Amino acid sequence: MRNKITRRDFIKGMAAAGAGIYGLQLASHLPAASNSPSNQLSVAQGDLAKEADPEMIKKVTKQAISNLGGMGKFVKKGSVVMVKPNIGWNNIPERAANTNPYVVAAVVEMCLEAGAKKVRVLDYTINPPKITYSRSGIEEAVKRAKGSMEYIDDRKFKTKNIPKGQEIKSWSIYQDALDVDLLINLPIAKHHSLTRLSLGMKNLMGLIQKREELHTRIDQKLADLSTEIKPGLIIIDAYRVLTANGPNAGTEKDIKLMGQVIAGTDPVAVDSYTATLFGYKGEDIGYIKAGNTMGLGEIDLSKVKMIKTSVT
Repeated sequence: MRNKITRRDFIKGMAAAGAGIYGLQLASHLPAASNSPSNQLSVAQGDLAKEADPEMIKKVTKQAISNLGGMGKFVKKGSVVMVKPNIGWNNIPERAANTNPYVVAAVVEMCLEAGAKKVRVLDYTINPPKITYSRSGIEEAVKRAKGSMEYIDDRKFKTKNIPKGQEIKSWSIYQDALDVDLLINLPIAKHHSLTRLSLGMKNLMGLIQKREELHTRIDQKLADLSTEIKPGLIIIDAYRVLTANGPNAGTEKDIKLMGQVIAGTDPVAVDSYTATLFGYKGEDIGYIKAGNTMGLGEIDLSKVKMIKTSVT
């Protein structure tokens, strides 16, 4: 699904859309937020004219969480938080293969400000972890934010039962992700050659072993895994997205500036909204549909309380 408009035209169009569609005043037209963020979906839109400004990216990320009541709604004082970005690929941030490092840094900062004792950041990379952590920009960003960058320890994978699974009844899962006080799922939104899109539920593959064995009937298997791996918060980096040749081979013409960060606790709703940025509905993406069928979340966005704000 490639777009032949120029990059300048795209940015102008998105900026105009942002002025017309988004804005702080829009929240007043949405259903009133409840005290619980469980049925809310937050979308923060950044100023696309400031696309390369790290502080803008961080502000958008923080606004997305603020819309849900702030990180203190999720992080208990003295707790240990695990943040799971997509750091799978030996690629620079501008190629939109990995989560934007400034989005990751903002999340780490918010967790620590909310009182977390420690914020652990890790992924089970596709390419060698040392170079991938470095070239993605995430390692440096996390260290500057005072987080703890960790490599996966293969000894910590344990075979876990998946009682609600339809295609898989057990799998080797990173035990720490199940035991930590709070797991934050922090993927980048991008095209994927096998599943059409790689979003939140897909990003959980970075917490398991034998990923290649998921590739047959992957949609149902991803939904099965989501019955066992349950992040307390999902934050999707849709600031700069890969629209084709994903998950890693995109060229400059495949990359679009969206300027958005999406947050919520419902894995189906968060993924369903993000799919619309690529011209899909939640029902068009197999694992999102399977997750909805299994009762993991709401696929009908008209039933979700959505808060949209702009950041300038």
